[in-house]
Formats: sequence, C-alpha cells, structure tokens
Amino acid sequence: MQSHFAWSLCFSCGVVLISIIPLTIGRIKAGYSIKNMSAPRAFFDKLPDFGKRAVWCHQNCWESISLHAPACLLCLLTGPDSNISMYSALAHPALRVFYIFSYIFDFPLARGLFWASGVLTTIILYKEGISQIL
Repeated sequence: MQSHFAWSLCFSCGVVLISIIPLTIGRIKAGYSIKNMSAPRAFFDKLPDFGKRAVWCHQNCWESISLHAPACLLCLLTGPDSNISMYSALAHPALRVFYIFSYIFDFPLARGLFWASGVLTTIILYKEGISQIL
C-alpha cells in the first residue's frame, strides 16, 4: 500500500484543525463569551476583519477536505504508482497551509494561486485513481 495517500489525508485533516486557530484568535479578540454560544452567527459582525476572513477560510478548508479525501481514498484503493500522484498528494496539505496564511493576512492573489494549485492537485489524484480503474 502506498502510504503517501494516507499521509496526505491525515495532513489535510490536520490543516482543517489548524484553520481553527486563527478563527479562535479572532473570536477572542472580539470578546467571545459563553453567552455568545446561543447565537454564534450573530457574533460574526463583531469579528475583526482578519476574524471574518478566518471564518471564511475555515469554511473553505472543510469544502477542500470534502473533495480531497475521496480522491485520496480512491488512490489508496486503486494504487497509482506515478510520481505525479505522489507529489500531488503530498503537495495538497502544504498548499492549503499557505492558503490559510494568505487568506488570514489578506494576500488575495497568493490566496487564489494556492487555492487553484490545491484544486489542481486534487484533480490530478482523481485522474490518476480513475486511470487505474479504466
């Protein structure tokens, strides 16, 4: 079994957990408390700008893992042995970490490039996995 697909899946899940850190910092800076838990979405307007971006970034991390995880599982099942699949699998979590930083610190061009590169790595994994079936 090729472990780089499993590691990619684990690291990508870790990236989703990492995206919670700036979200939590933004909430703390805005004065989040227990009573805000009854209406957390109403608290969004009180967040500083980076806190709002952290919310959007965290939501996008969930969307990304929902696409990347099946691609990794497909590759785990089919076992493509090309270098491009290995590099794509391992590049995805790294690109997503850079995506988080560029989103939080408001570098829109870099954010777009890291997002597109991350999506491309997932597409490559799907292509490599499906090519093993056909």
